[in-house]
Amino acid sequence: MEESARLAPPQMVQGDPRALTLLDLNARFLPHEQFRQLVANIERDGCLTSTPLVWNDTDTGRLVVLSGNHRTLAAIEAGLTTIWWMQIDQPLPRQRQIALQLSHNAIAGQDDPAILKELYDELESVEWRQYTGLDDKALDLLEKVDVSALGEANLDFASVQLMFLPDELERAEAAFDAARAMASADQRWAAGLAQYEPVLDALETSRAAYKVGNSATALGVILAVFERHLGELAEGWFDDGSEAPRRGGTAPLETVFGVRGIPVDTAAAVRAAIDRLVKDGSVPEDEPWRALDILAAPRSQDQDV
Repeated sequence: MEESARLAPPQMVQGDPRALTLLDLNARFLPHEQFRQLVANIERDGCLTSTPLVWNDTDTGRLVVLSGNHRTLAAIEAGLTTIWWMQIDQPLPRQRQIALQLSHNAIAGQDDPAILKELYDELESVEWRQYTGLDDKALDLLEKVDVSALGEANLDFASVQLMFLPDELERAEAAFDAARAMASADQRWAAGLAQYEPVLDALETSRAAYKVGNSATALGVILAVFERHLGELAEGWFDDGSEAPRRGGTAPLETVFGVRGIPVDTAAAVRAAIDRLVKDGSVPEDEPWRALDILAAPRSQDQDV
């Protein structure tokens, strides 16, 4: 490397992050959940606690963020009107800009797992643990578990691939074919691209409500809430006003009773009653659910008295 390639020490500058120009092509990406955590941390601190690197392009008058694009964007979303950044004022060729950008992303230290876990364990508050942005994988909290004997054949698991596709048929089919070629899965589920953000928002809300950092745990919260509202799915086939079905076909029993199971004693009593109705010919043997028709039939005036 030539001597002329040395940089003059950057100066510390304070200004509005909205005046900075973010990179059009940034190799470093930040998952949605981590970005939301970054925004939350900045809102809590009221400032950036790590400094972006900015290049002053005097030819265009732009202040280009070479490193710290996500921090800058998060600061804007957090409502900060001023931040500090390191600014390089000397001319930089395109090659040097790219080299700086990639080096800041690629050259990073590694954590000692034992020390990392020891420090993390000192954090008693769930909020501060969430603040770190660390998850179970990073902390290696299961390092003492011997999984050497667990092979793929011994594990009961299923792989699901969820794809959010655009509305246009041709683009959707192309995206689906590409995803199918890249990864194998037991099942593939397709959803509208417009549903992508609501899904992430639902996960984020669940994480925030229960103070959890793990996406799988947040998904479990969403499923638990769903289970408590099974009865509301009856709107898909039942009209409350007319008390008549909205459509033909069948309806899940969960949406009738609002639960997936009933106590065994109750189930036994119902089963015995259905068997009696089948034996006396009141209910067809191949349609035992017809017993519910008898239960739901309007009573006569004599029975009401």
